[in-house]
Amino acid sequence: MRDHDEAGLRPAVREEAAMSLRAFFSTVVGGLVLLTVVSATLLVVLTTALERMASTLSESVEGVRQAEELEVDLLVHSRLLTSPGSPMVADPSRGRSPPQLEADLRRQLLEMHAIASTQEERQTVAEVQQQVFAYLAAQHAPLGPGMTQAQHDTSAMSSLDAALRSLERLIEINVDQAQTARQSAAHWSEMADVLGLLLGLLLLATLGLVVFWLRRFALRPVTELRSAMAGFGRGGRHLRAPEEGPLEIRDMARTFNEMADSLTHQQEQQLAFLAGVAHDLRNPLSALKLSTALTNRGEVTPERMQRTLSLVRRQVARLDRMVGDLLDATRIEAGKLELQPEVRDTRELARSVVELYQSSDSGHTLELVVPDAAVLVRADPSRLEQVLNNLVSNALKYSPSGSRVEVAVRGDGDHVVLAVADQGIGMSPEELQGLFIPFQRAGNAKQRAPGVGLGLSVSRRIIEAHGGRIEVESQPGQGSVFRVHLARVSAGPPRLPAPSDEEEAPAKEDSGEDSGAVH
Repeated sequence: MRDHDEAGLRPAVREEAAMSLRAFFSTVVGGLVLLTVVSATLLVVLTTALERMASTLSESVEGVRQAEELEVDLLVHSRLLTSPGSPMVADPSRGRSPPQLEADLRRQLLEMHAIASTQEERQTVAEVQQQVFAYLAAQHAPLGPGMTQAQHDTSAMSSLDAALRSLERLIEINVDQAQTARQSAAHWSEMADVLGLLLGLLLLATLGLVVFWLRRFALRPVTELRSAMAGFGRGGRHLRAPEEGPLEIRDMARTFNEMADSLTHQQEQQLAFLAGVAHDLRNPLSALKLSTALTNRGEVTPERMQRTLSLVRRQVARLDRMVGDLLDATRIEAGKLELQPEVRDTRELARSVVELYQSSDSGHTLELVVPDAAVLVRADPSRLEQVLNNLVSNALKYSPSGSRVEVAVRGDGDHVVLAVADQGIGMSPEELQGLFIPFQRAGNAKQRAPGVGLGLSVSRRIIEAHGGRIEVESQPGQGSVFRVHLARVSAGPPRLPAPSDEEEAPAKEDSGEDSGAVH
């Protein structure tokens, strides 16, 4: 036991550093949830960035396409208007006439305005629009006085060249945007690869740590606990489980160790009980054997026979009490204690017990204190008398000769209190803690009177079976007071046994003698 206690102290020192399985799995689940949230957030950010870059690439490509298409339409328009012979011939590639080309040019300019995303691009589109409109205005302007056709064409071509240069610059802007978006997409792709690799490694490391922790700090203590339980079941009463690992497993190991200690202690108590019963049974049997042997020696006088029979009666009564306590304890543990409750007056039950012990001439002053009115309870009268007999007998045995023992009955509201007070040896607080435990007796009680330590245990179980309780107050050298609390019956006449021929005299309560002490 000492080794186990010292072993139990070491885990207690590390109690603060231990983690419960609930906390561990909460931490693991929280970490996985956090990892999932981070991964989802990074995925959303990456997807958004790639979508934005894809949109930029799409807009850049569309801007380049529109700029090139506008260049082609401007060149076709210029060629159609400057072709010799038939200036208004339709576009042979698409069947468009110059007015249709001009309408397409205006539409394309509006679309270029709509998809322009940067300030520089919008400014360049505005310059292209201004120069295209200047070109169209120059083409449709009539020849002024003194202006030749060549001068007219040169002015239109100058505006056309400026528009084409602006369109080239617009194409360069879109190409630059596309290259920038492509480089950003490549950077984000590399970053996604690195983050994915890191998150995967982190997940694997977390799973590895979880498996290691479970194998090292959870599975090993469980295996040792199982081994200790199996060994204990095979008869290894000294085996105990190490109180290590998570808090739940520690609690299981501690509970098992406490159960093992309790079972071992109970086994030791049972062995001590058997030894005590054998010893206590030997004493009255030895007395009976000696008494029968004395009757066979010499002449047997009436006085000698009377003393022998008295001794035999006492020893037989002692054996009967011991066997009765053992039987009652066995019935109680087996759950077969049978009660036959009746509505009875506790004053009569207490009076019968007091009269029994008054007739035994114990050398004590035995007093009975009862109220004038009936105090009814619903109980098994024989069992309740058994409890009172045990309490009064103990009070007499553990009190000095000539001291006073009081048996009192009191109605307290809905409860009935039966109290037995003595002026005996008393008990310490430590002795009171094990007072109602079977087979346990205080050290001074063992020296004062023989017994197996079952009377009070049986009495408490009987009272608890009636729905009541037993309380005790005691101090060493100042005596003890035992109080039995039972539910009170407030209606109905008491059920009293039929009086015998010798009890036809008027009841004592009519004369008022029961309101005081009975000596």
